[in-house]
Amino acid sequence: MDTRNPGRTMLDIPSRVRVHVETLLAAQNHMGVCDANEQYAPVGRPDAMNAPHLPKVAGIDSTVPSPAHTVAPAPVAPETPADTPALTCQNGPGILLQDRLAGWVSDLTTLHELTERLARTAALADALQEVLRAGAALVGARRGLVVLEPGDGLGPDTTIGLGLARADLGHIETIPRGAMPYGQLLDTAAGLPGGESEITHPDLLAEDGLDPRHREVAARLGYAASYALPLSTESAGRLGAAVWLYDEPAEPVERQRHLVGLYARYATEHLARLVEVERTRACVTTISEELLPARLPRMAGVQLAARHRTGPRGGGDWYDALPLPDAALGLAVGAVTGSGPSAIAAMGRLRASLRAYAVMEGEDPVAVLSDLELLLRLTEPARCATALFAYCEPALRKITLAGAGHCPPLVIGERRTEFVETTVSAPLGMLACWEAPSVEFRTEPGETVLLYTDGLLHRTGEPVDRAFSRLHAAAASVPKGLRDDPGSVADHVLRSMLPDEVDASDGQEDVVLLAARFE
Repeated sequence: MDTRNPGRTMLDIPSRVRVHVETLLAAQNHMGVCDANEQYAPVGRPDAMNAPHLPKVAGIDSTVPSPAHTVAPAPVAPETPADTPALTCQNGPGILLQDRLAGWVSDLTTLHELTERLARTAALADALQEVLRAGAALVGARRGLVVLEPGDGLGPDTTIGLGLARADLGHIETIPRGAMPYGQLLDTAAGLPGGESEITHPDLLAEDGLDPRHREVAARLGYAASYALPLSTESAGRLGAAVWLYDEPAEPVERQRHLVGLYARYATEHLARLVEVERTRACVTTISEELLPARLPRMAGVQLAARHRTGPRGGGDWYDALPLPDAALGLAVGAVTGSGPSAIAAMGRLRASLRAYAVMEGEDPVAVLSDLELLLRLTEPARCATALFAYCEPALRKITLAGAGHCPPLVIGERRTEFVETTVSAPLGMLACWEAPSVEFRTEPGETVLLYTDGLLHRTGEPVDRAFSRLHAAAASVPKGLRDDPGSVADHVLRSMLPDEVDASDGQEDVVLLAARFE
């Protein structure tokens, strides 16, 4: 409230613009017709920018042109007499204030939408791609790359490009690291946490002192300017650096640098969380792999191959193959309920115990599983597990097996592809005393017996009956030329069952396949 004139109210705007409300209202009333017929003049692309044609990002023009509020206001008309309260349609503090407020709202909306898209990413690779796309939209570039190198040296280290093929990234990596902006940010004090550093090369080809190899690669890939920012904050530390490439000589304006700087700080915090998740996942995978056989035994009359995929949380799926007395072979697969380090530890204990029981009484698979069930019930009463143990005599191609709530094996040959009929039984640890009869069958020369865990069925996302049908079809479609190699058989089944998965972390559950081909 203005104490000198109680009838007049003042707004205190943080941008050092102080406007009388009554003057603003008068101006708005005066220019009602004008605003209905006259829009803000269109803003052209700045001369310093190149001409990318990216799709719109979250409803915002991906080149982020300077909004109307960045254009210089129209020349102010000569002062009017003090008794003239109205403003013209072309000037006045009302229009200037509205223009600035609209620009602030537009910038905040853009950042909000871009950060919301980044927050929805759960994988590190997806988040890095989103950072590149959003940054390119904010600075008006078309291509770029991000180099992830956490400052603590614990990894993961990777380089991901936007609009750059793998071969293009290879060409860029041939440039001396110290000549590239990301190398300067990562290897010098400029990239330390809290640094506000940025490296701009508005015209690479005309720049004096540019590394000859850098000039050659820039000309080959067709970029003429670059803008680089460190991915670094005080709390997250140094994670890496992002570089955006322009097709023509250009550099971002001050507003664009401010916006991309705000975005980069948020993105760094999000990436730091995903880096920790990735490290934990890698640690769990390593522990799980170390608890499984380092290599499979070599025995006459049988060839072995195993495939293991660990889910992101780490599960308790396992397999084993061990030589037994009288030239016999023991094969086992199983799964412990739960996920994470506790399930992995329980899996390791069960596998070690089953190996001991198999050596002592492997010719009786029912006795092996009965002893394992008793151990589980006494030592870990709150945990359940499924298991299948097969006692194989390769010279006779004879297999005796027993299963506890586990999926039936699959026999794959030239003349047949069928599931082995096993008795229905409960998983280990669910009943007071587990008991189930064993099953005995023989294979033909050249046939492969495939043991697997239920994660293979669950990862398909289909009902169990349809997943079994899909598994049968995948096994039956193994090309004849691949059936002599159990590893090729297992790979074909995996690709057929999970065609959309490219690595071990794509699914949520562990998958185990153990293939034994009898000669």
